[in-house]
Amino acid sequence: MARVGSGPELAAALLLMLGFPCVMLAAIIPSIWFFAAAVAVTYLADTYLHRRSSYLINRLAKVRAGLSIRFLMRQLLLILLMARMGYAQESVFYVTVACLLAFYGLQAAHGAVVTLIRLRRRLPVVTRNIDLSHVRIPRAPRPELMNRSAEKMLHLDVLAFAGVLITLAGGAEAFAYTGLALTLAGAVAYIAALLPNLRAARLPASQQQVLDGIDAWLREYRPTVMLYFSGSKDSAYQVNMWLETMARLGGRPIVVLRERAIVPQLGTTSLPVLCVPGGVHLMNLDLSSVNVTLYAANVGKNIHMLRVPTMKHVFIGHGDSDKLASVNPFSKVYDEVWTAGRAGRDRYALADVGVRHEDIVEVGRPQLGSIATARSRGGRPLHPIPTVLYAPTWEGWDDNPGNTSLLLAGENIVRRLLDADSPVRVIYKPHPFTGTRDPQAKAVHRRICAMIEKASAARAEEPRWVQEAAVHAAGHAAARAELERVRARLAEIAGATRAGRDEAEESRDATADPAREAETARLKEEGNAAYWRSFGWWEHTVVQGPEPKLYDCFNESDAMVSDISSVVSDFIASGKPYAVTDSAGLGAGEFRRQNTAVRAAVVLSNAAVELDELLAAVADPDSDARAAARRELKEYLLGPDEPTSIDQFRSALQVLTEKAETRNAGVAQRLAAAAEQAPGLDDASPGFDETSPALDERPPGLDDTAVA
Repeated sequence: MARVGSGPELAAALLLMLGFPCVMLAAIIPSIWFFAAAVAVTYLADTYLHRRSSYLINRLAKVRAGLSIRFLMRQLLLILLMARMGYAQESVFYVTVACLLAFYGLQAAHGAVVTLIRLRRRLPVVTRNIDLSHVRIPRAPRPELMNRSAEKMLHLDVLAFAGVLITLAGGAEAFAYTGLALTLAGAVAYIAALLPNLRAARLPASQQQVLDGIDAWLREYRPTVMLYFSGSKDSAYQVNMWLETMARLGGRPIVVLRERAIVPQLGTTSLPVLCVPGGVHLMNLDLSSVNVTLYAANVGKNIHMLRVPTMKHVFIGHGDSDKLASVNPFSKVYDEVWTAGRAGRDRYALADVGVRHEDIVEVGRPQLGSIATARSRGGRPLHPIPTVLYAPTWEGWDDNPGNTSLLLAGENIVRRLLDADSPVRVIYKPHPFTGTRDPQAKAVHRRICAMIEKASAARAEEPRWVQEAAVHAAGHAAARAELERVRARLAEIAGATRAGRDEAEESRDATADPAREAETARLKEEGNAAYWRSFGWWEHTVVQGPEPKLYDCFNESDAMVSDISSVVSDFIASGKPYAVTDSAGLGAGEFRRQNTAVRAAVVLSNAAVELDELLAAVADPDSDARAAARRELKEYLLGPDEPTSIDQFRSALQVLTEKAETRNAGVAQRLAAAAEQAPGLDDASPGFDETSPALDERPPGLDDTAVA
């Protein structure tokens, strides 16, 4: 229930849950030493779980056992202990009760001040690489005052506990009075230290002033193409995959986000980034210079931008696959849908969801340029033993067994790879959403990780690999040192060491720096190379998190096993053998008929017995019967190699930009003509705006009165 992530976290969770009954029991007995020990355990366990951001802490808050309640419970039990030890009629008892009540009141004042500071410093927008020098944004309060402020305030009661317990153990009452006084004095001092941050000089400009500053920047920059994205922080990869493409388009691009949580997850870029959480704020921004807006996901908040008629709207998605999401009926609201190749066009035609043939444009996949092809290594494995990547997708929003192979086939796939007759290295990279909806998927993922860890430990003891490890030990150590150096430098560049900056100060200081971006790109390449050199080419590994990237795993692998998702379509760009799991049990023929990307794949059943065919193709490329089919499928799915995908993308953007400019010029001319024909009707007249039918284009039966 606690969903703890490690043994120490489980121990802390148990100590916390058992500690409070022990504190109560010690107060009732009464036993001062038992009480002191139990209180100390609950303090330490609570602090540890907070530092680990334990899920249990979140759950306790949901059941009215949050942090402040737990501290209050300890204080009430201290009062009970005093009463049980015969102090109920003593002045120290009443002073303790009064001081703890006063401390509780000071906590409320402290919480109000902290909340007010955060609200006043919360800008209506979050920016990156946008000059906000003309907007007043003072430095953030000192981090020691704002970070985990509630915990720090509550822990001041340790002084009161210490003083009272010393008195109860036989010390003078002065110890209790001193401890209580120090607790109250500390609380007052904490609040006093925070109050100067509420002065006008320490607060950012008003919301309207910030929005006016953004509008002024927009009028000066005049963006022409926009990448628009809304989603959870876990979906940031969907926008990150387009940042490099946007930077290569030319013109004046801008990235517009809708959720604050995505901004810290955004990849390194020198593109202007504008996060506007409020729909009203977004609608009032001056985006009149934008001709084309690109959408990476079909989400509800897209409507806030789709309402703008002066720009053309294009769905580009975040991958190319045979999933139903790739033919979402919502796609017909866009002016155009851009697909990688002919397969995307045919997919919409077969689905018959209202997307017209003439509104689909094939532009390739610009992101795939970094994927190494089988031809680049002569079709042979990269290392003496082949590497197979297992990259299942997540469980999806429903319980369709075809969503992911993880639940029904995942363990069989990994087990057969680990137990293959000839040695194989396994790289397991799960989807970042794995287990977010279905706990069973999370459990299977953990079992697979355990299987790989066990197999790695067993392989490390085999004489052949022991010898290899000894030969490469110095190189691995050097690579690990190099990786640490790169990560430290990347953290320094990203400002990770300046933890004191809040969101407003980050917006003020995060300006474009081409030199920094170039260094970051170089360091990431060096870090990726060092990562793969830091352990043996024979060692199984689990790759989680954003680094190394999926495409880096492609380049390190000789074959892949996956599910119906964009991962398969992207891997096809490599030309390497691959297998796809028919988890729904459709049968190989029907599975290939329904899913284009499977046409050149080895189709696996849930038992994964067909893996031998995949491993044979990797071991002997000359006998690979599906190589020609993969080359043909690559062009069908991803488009031709020439012209390059980025050139196709730029060309499609230019054509649509011209359409937008032509449309806007035509509307302006019609409005001018309408104004000349009806002098009493101008743009400011109620019921007439740029989206209304022009007077010379009204439908039959619609008269002037109806238009007005």
